[in-house]
Amino acid sequence: MNRYRITASTFGAALLAAASCAQAGTIAGTVTTAGQPLAGAMVTAFDGAQKRRDTVYTDALGNYTLNVDFGGKLTLRARAPYFKDATQDITLAVNAKATQVFNLERHSVAEELSVSLPASAHLTTLPWPSHDTRAAFISQCNYCHQVGNALTRAPKDEAGWKQTVTRMEGYFAALTPQEEKDITQVLAKGFDGKPVAAKELYPSQPEVASAKVKEWVVGDAMSFIHDADVGEDERMYGSDEGHDLIWVLDRSTGQITQNKLPDIDLPEGGVFSGVQLPIGVFTGKHGPHSMAQAKDGKFWITNALSSTLASFDPVTKKFKLYELGRTHLYPHTVRIDKEGIVWFTITASNEVGRFDPKTEKFTAIQLPHGFWQGVTDYMFPYILKIGSLFPKQNFQLGVAHHRWANVGRGAFAFPYGIDVNPVDGSIWYAKLYAHKIGRIDPKTLAITEYDTPLKGPRRLRFDKSGILWIPSFDEGGLMKFDSKTARFQTFKLPLLAHNEYEVPYALNVHPKTGDVWITSNMSDRIFRFDPKTETFVTYAMPTRVTWLRDLVFAKDGGICSSSSNLPAYGIEGGLASFICLYPDGEKPVTTASVAKN
Repeated sequence: MNRYRITASTFGAALLAAASCAQAGTIAGTVTTAGQPLAGAMVTAFDGAQKRRDTVYTDALGNYTLNVDFGGKLTLRARAPYFKDATQDITLAVNAKATQVFNLERHSVAEELSVSLPASAHLTTLPWPSHDTRAAFISQCNYCHQVGNALTRAPKDEAGWKQTVTRMEGYFAALTPQEEKDITQVLAKGFDGKPVAAKELYPSQPEVASAKVKEWVVGDAMSFIHDADVGEDERMYGSDEGHDLIWVLDRSTGQITQNKLPDIDLPEGGVFSGVQLPIGVFTGKHGPHSMAQAKDGKFWITNALSSTLASFDPVTKKFKLYELGRTHLYPHTVRIDKEGIVWFTITASNEVGRFDPKTEKFTAIQLPHGFWQGVTDYMFPYILKIGSLFPKQNFQLGVAHHRWANVGRGAFAFPYGIDVNPVDGSIWYAKLYAHKIGRIDPKTLAITEYDTPLKGPRRLRFDKSGILWIPSFDEGGLMKFDSKTARFQTFKLPLLAHNEYEVPYALNVHPKTGDVWITSNMSDRIFRFDPKTETFVTYAMPTRVTWLRDLVFAKDGGICSSSSNLPAYGIEGGLASFICLYPDGEKPVTTASVAKN
């Protein structure tokens, strides 16, 4: 029988959606500068509560048309690189049309221009003593948030930066003592409060003119919505790792609800209670991290802090917890194969987990390791257990072999992304710090690993033909791997200036077009790569400090994610959001009016 059916409650939801759509209006106009059209400018409509943001881009003639599904008192903003923002307040009646024209002025004050530039521009001021130190900084100091935004580039002396770097080391930034010293000194010298005079080049690409971005503010200033997914019901689901919540967004009505994970017999911070968790954000015990939806409609969620796996039924709102054992540290990215088997990386234990929902059997697959990685795999659970006797004191740093053995991040393998090959059902993972990808035979569990040509392979994805696409976090690149021939091909991501860098966290391959969509995360952009022409299209994001995790596809044409800079109050506006980019314009969303049989 079908799992879903229309009910009275969902009929009510449909009425709410209709009411919301009834508020739809259209705003059109032009954006110019000194009488000339400005292509690629972003025009954003904010609702009266500042909870909704809809954005479109101007075409080559500076024209834009913005259809919004929220009315009343709105604020419009026109934004373009190197120009001052312009805002206008309007009242948009039901089904009304409005014409709004903007004329933007170039920044003439160095400080104001500097503030408007993305983090990638500010990072160019850092005076690195060596390539190796810069590489350590990119790998270890950029994975939770933008560096170089207004919050993180505030001037400090060496003592202030030492405190910041030590806190990040407590949350597993694995630096050698020399790297720690050099990074502290560089940040104190480079982030000196002086304006940046960058010369970035923003390409004018006609494909962008048809796109639209929708954002829904969610959570509070301390929310850390690590991953988001679009369910079969077309709602968005987000795992708030900081608050032990699953957020649910009905995109047709804008309604947002929350679901609290069940309590567990662990202290705040879970099995990582001895760690000084980031900036007071992590207040929960589970730390829900990644999610994937099975054919029966249930979501499977990795709980990074409690070493558990959870199922969540979006219809009944019920959770079920499965203990993995507290030596299996930091369950991470999760995917589900065609047989319904749940596969996930276990990052801090150098493992891949296999869970059969039918038998509720969990199997931990130990991955290959070198000597120092083997020391980590064996010792780390015991170190954390002892550290839990000293809550939030970072006991592990005092005995960390990555420091006294001077091997830094080389002491960890960090299996990270994982995916299922649609051709043969094999399981593939990426080792972030070991710079490898690996294949697991789903029947025999035999493992084969390959070195990657670019460093820092992160969240990888297959296309439908069995080609594996891998983002290189450490080197700002894209890797293509043919799983049949075991051959790699590499591509460098487009930069705004030659001395900048990107840290692509994740990517996904569109099931119909085959285009590869990639997060950038240092320049507030999303990349679209066409494998046929081997060319990129870049989409500027309207909100500064946009930090995206997994990218997922909605049936209405949206490429969706969560803006999850840590902390959320570092994002422009101070709050996280769900984001959907519609490259060909927004289509009507049909949020499922569904319920369980």
